[in-house]
Amino acid sequence: MIPSYRPRTTATAAWQFACAALMLLTLSGCASSTRLSNPRDPRDPFEPFNRVMYDVNDRLDDVVGRPLVHGYVAVTPSFVRTGVSNFYGNAKYPVTLINDALQGKFAAAGTDALRFALNSTLGLGGLLDPASGIGLVRNDEDFAQTLGVWGVPEGPYLLIPGLGPYTLLEAFGSLGNRYGELETYIEDDSTRWSIWAGDKFDHRVRLTQVDKVVRRTSDAYTFVRNSYLRRRQYQTLDGNVPPEGVELDPYSDELTDPEAEPASPAPR
Repeated sequence: MIPSYRPRTTATAAWQFACAALMLLTLSGCASSTRLSNPRDPRDPFEPFNRVMYDVNDRLDDVVGRPLVHGYVAVTPSFVRTGVSNFYGNAKYPVTLINDALQGKFAAAGTDALRFALNSTLGLGGLLDPASGIGLVRNDEDFAQTLGVWGVPEGPYLLIPGLGPYTLLEAFGSLGNRYGELETYIEDDSTRWSIWAGDKFDHRVRLTQVDKVVRRTSDAYTFVRNSYLRRRQYQTLDGNVPPEGVELDPYSDELTDPEAEPASPAPR
């Protein structure tokens, strides 16, 4: 039976906003009690809290995430993993074409709409990627990038338990992104949350290619933070930054399963 669809209610959106605001108030209180007298990076005023959360997330990953990922990779053929990644990427792709338009990139919005239509139909709901085969390159836009293009600052760096790094701008932008993701309109709660969890797990699978690199660095927290912030700047400015200002973002959607079949070209 195909699940029915409905837009999220205003009350749900308000609840999400309230949760985000409560998180920020909690972080502010924590930072005020452990504030560094001379922060290493002005973009990271909550560094004491963020470092603790980084360690918590890493230990949880040791216990839960990495064993599940290794088991999944061991028993699942690479073409299946590629199809799963394609499916989740396609389900979120309306976010890109909507934000193309919000940024005034109307030609890109038309191309991305065609890409989404092809992959959703000929690509069997996004499991396959025929659009890349005919040269329709995958783009990557989100609501936080749109706000950044129109001059809204990124705000402080935040490390959210269980989810990873964000900036204040991206944390609020992610609420806007929800209205462009197809899973948001699935009425059945269990189905909607299962798709959400599956997407997060697929992203963790694609992190395996940089996991060892991050863990070998002398200060993994600083490496992840700097790489993430530089990547966000690169995305917002459409690559108009000095080459030395770009590092690998371990949490980027551009990651691919290192043991899978060749996937779609990285988004621009």
